[in-house]
Amino acid sequence: MIDPTCKFLAESFPADFATWLLGEPISLSKLSPTELSLEPIRADSLILMGSADVVLHAEFQTEPDPTMAFRMADYYLRIYRRFPRKRIQQVVVYLTPSRSELIDQTTFETAKMRHEFEVIRLWEQPTQPFLEATGLLPLAVLSQTSDKAQTLRQVAAKVETIPDLRVQSNVAASAGILAGLTLKQDFINQVLRREIMQQSVIYQEWREEFLQEGRQEGRQEGRQEGRQEGRQEGLREGEVRLVLRLLVRRIGELSPEIQAQVQALSLPQLEDLGEALLDFKANSDLLNWLRSHVLT
Repeated sequence: MIDPTCKFLAESFPADFATWLLGEPISLSKLSPTELSLEPIRADSLILMGSADVVLHAEFQTEPDPTMAFRMADYYLRIYRRFPRKRIQQVVVYLTPSRSELIDQTTFETAKMRHEFEVIRLWEQPTQPFLEATGLLPLAVLSQTSDKAQTLRQVAAKVETIPDLRVQSNVAASAGILAGLTLKQDFINQVLRREIMQQSVIYQEWREEFLQEGRQEGRQEGRQEGRQEGRQEGLREGEVRLVLRLLVRRIGELSPEIQAQVQALSLPQLEDLGEALLDFKANSDLLNWLRSHVLT
């Protein structure tokens, strides 16, 4: 969800991103990858915006990519072919620290060609500018802050002051997703209001994707188990393993007693729990769910 979250923020707050990446509050509008004459690479993560005079091409990366320099050169030529009279600004933003030399690479070279692009290592950027622009708030915790927990609290306080509830929920959810790169989920849930995040478009998209991945994994494990022990029981066992893993990821280690209660659930109950656990913040949430759905 990192790529679509960054893309969502850039397209929702183009002036904030233009000020940051271009140095001036140019009014940018989204350009579709179909504007380019060739089939684009990784169009789902491509951020492409333009104005009358400039085209901004940005890529957000959590890990170094050995093909990045080639991709930037390839895209430059595609963009230039479509907009030969516009200034083209290309930026690669690395979100998390790495020891790889690739994060310093700003050129693509062959025997007959040299192309340059800009690189921003977010953890080297001062924090304050990110706290002063609504669209950049979710990136603040990944900046050069010495206290990421306190920075997230500052972000949460800023989010609370956003008057538009739709914008507030979208920024809160985006902040929660990006903060997950460096802070524990339990702490994030304590600082950012869950009920606000749940109203966000990006949260709903993440939730649906998470559920689909979980269901697919459960079905795959169920099919494998079902060949040996019967399809229905195999599906249930696969769902048990999946739900237990998701619970540990959300609220931490489970006691043997709690694990036994989860393992005793029926397949429909496990499916209900698999959806409900996305909103759990602590063991008490799971205990309350079990009491209300198993004992009633």
